[in-house]
Amino acid sequence: MSTTYQTRYASSPEAVKKYDTKALRDEFLIDDLMAKGAITLTYTHYDRYIAGSAVPEAPLRLESIDPLKADFFLERREMGIINVGDNGSVDIDGVSYQLGHKDALYIGMGAKDVVFKSDDPKKPAMFYINSAPAHTTYPTKKVSLEEANKLELGSLETANHRTVNQMIIGGIVTTCQLQMGMTELKTGSVWNTMPAHVHDRRMEVYFYMDVPEGQSVCHFMGQPQETRHIWMQNNQAVISPPWSIHCGSGTSNYTFIWGMAGENLDYGDMDVAKITELR
Repeated sequence: MSTTYQTRYASSPEAVKKYDTKALRDEFLIDDLMAKGAITLTYTHYDRYIAGSAVPEAPLRLESIDPLKADFFLERREMGIINVGDNGSVDIDGVSYQLGHKDALYIGMGAKDVVFKSDDPKKPAMFYINSAPAHTTYPTKKVSLEEANKLELGSLETANHRTVNQMIIGGIVTTCQLQMGMTELKTGSVWNTMPAHVHDRRMEVYFYMDVPEGQSVCHFMGQPQETRHIWMQNNQAVISPPWSIHCGSGTSNYTFIWGMAGENLDYGDMDVAKITELR
């Protein structure tokens, strides 16, 4: 069996206030992604969200996991995929979708047979996966990086000049609740999602990538008046509860993929935490 998983339960903000470094990392950091020749998944009880990866040297078939109690993985779920490696493809019920570097794919509920492939096993595709429960079926759709809706935010003066690539989001792809995109920081900028915010109506997962060798990203979380931090390395992800801020600062510029699910599909639905009021 090439599919492995772990489970993370939800934690209250009062409990998290008492966590030490190890407890924070054990609870929120996902550090087993991009294992070659395997599908690795983390099932979180925040909105029943799943984050994971598939790195096929030989073809990898997506299998159901026990928490789903389903005959096949997408029986009651939808999925988003972004390829952060070399060229590859995803076969869905016999239809093949080619994904180049930083291309995205949305898969609607009900797809039974999902197979991940690399064009060159020596230079494998690296598929980053997010999945959320679904209530109906929407069409499968590929979105290239060029087709993303691009937002230019921040400035070099405040070290947060960045391009937000909205990829699996309303207006581009119709989904039940899943949204995904990719934010690329410009050279000289290190802060993401600043000013920080919370959105109590949905949770989020951040996947950090393009972090240069020898560099790191410090991810900030916690309530605005009770913040915590987790040091992140390349190709690691972090779970962000609905009550938590989520922002970060790197020792270099980098890219991160954001994925979210919950009550509201409005991208602008957030409660901003003023920079001067963070504690």
